[in-house]
Amino acid sequence: MAANPSNPTPTYYSPTAILTDSQKAPTTFTLAVPTLTPLNNGSAIEEGTKLDLPLWLAEMLAVSKPAGPASPTSLASLDMPFALGPRVLNALKADPKSVDVRAQAPWFYGLGERMLELFEDEEVGEVLLETFKQRALEIADKSQNTRAAMSQAGDGADFMSGLDETERQLFRAAHDGSNAVKKWFDVSSRSS
Repeated sequence: MAANPSNPTPTYYSPTAILTDSQKAPTTFTLAVPTLTPLNNGSAIEEGTKLDLPLWLAEMLAVSKPAGPASPTSLASLDMPFALGPRVLNALKADPKSVDVRAQAPWFYGLGERMLELFEDEEVGEVLLETFKQRALEIADKSQNTRAAMSQAGDGADFMSGLDETERQLFRAAHDGSNAVKKWFDVSSRSS
């Protein structure tokens, strides 16, 4: 099952969903788990051990219930990743265009979407939405004239390198749409 281009929501088997779920999330073990030593470079996992694990695994550990009446409610707790932590959110609130979201997470918005499925955090949702809106305007603007945007003394390469994968897809779609409209105008003006 592949992602449907008309539906931006990734499916279980889409590369986008797989890559999003492979991003790291901070996980704290609520009890000792000696059988999971490979996750900790061969060292024992004791209660309180903190590891950055792929989101898909961290989520499974957070919802897994150990056996026994005196056991904690889950094997581990999942925390908000640094990419969506207070420092990054404050920087995004101050100036969304100045933050290199790709350096935070290659699939930044996908990670945000997944974390919002797991945590009820209105602030994160609002900041991500406002960030995307403001950055989308600049992306659309630069996609209209890529030669000018890319020739600004390396500024264009810096601009593209700071975009996460969702923003890069938006850039390509806006650029391709702009080119299609230009071609349509050229064809229609010749036939008039």
